[in-house]
Amino acid sequence: MSKRKKVNRAWLAQHIDDPYVKLARKHEYRSRAAFKLIGIDEQDRLIRPAITVVDLGSAPGAWSQVLRERLARPAAAGGGVDGRIVALDLLPMEPIADVAFVQGDFREEETLRRLEEALAGARVDLVVSDMAPNLSGIAAADSARMADLVELAVAFALAHLKPDGALLVKCFHGSGYSQIVELFKRSFVRVAVRKPKASRDRSAETYLLGRGPKASAVAGVDERSGGGS
Repeated sequence: MSKRKKVNRAWLAQHIDDPYVKLARKHEYRSRAAFKLIGIDEQDRLIRPAITVVDLGSAPGAWSQVLRERLARPAAAGGGVDGRIVALDLLPMEPIADVAFVQGDFREEETLRRLEEALAGARVDLVVSDMAPNLSGIAAADSARMADLVELAVAFALAHLKPDGALLVKCFHGSGYSQIVELFKRSFVRVAVRKPKASRDRSAETYLLGRGPKASAVAGVDERSGGGS
């Protein structure tokens, strides 16, 4: 048996036995990633009634499911959601009730324009991003791609968040991580690192949470974009 097949078989066995995979099936979440957002939200209380939230890198939709679940109105109150959820991904995503989905490349202006149209001029309370690049296995290249996505998420957040808004992004420990942390510290009043229980210990992934966009950082984004949105 080749080394690659052994690795794939070991991963599959571990995946099948993963308690969060089993929980995801039980609760009908589209992936175990749902419990990463749930864990962070239980600690930081990010998802509140009546908020406008953008879910970047949303496919297959587990985070949007959690957002929709936590913003849902009781059936007695007419159902639907108390707030607005807009999701975006390069890949298609099966529809989720009360979630507006935009498919496109987040790095392209046309996609950002359609995302802004979906927001209909609303300022955003929360941006969550589970975006990650297609990994090549070349550490330096993968770190650079990840840093690029984080920088785009920060720029979007600074241009669209309310003054008390928050940005939660996935990033990887390794080359470029300290620079990403510094970017967050320049951009937000409060910065925290989160490693939810559902994130595997051996995984290099971690999450950065920035709260309260700094006025100086917002002004810088406005200047570069010719006045902001």
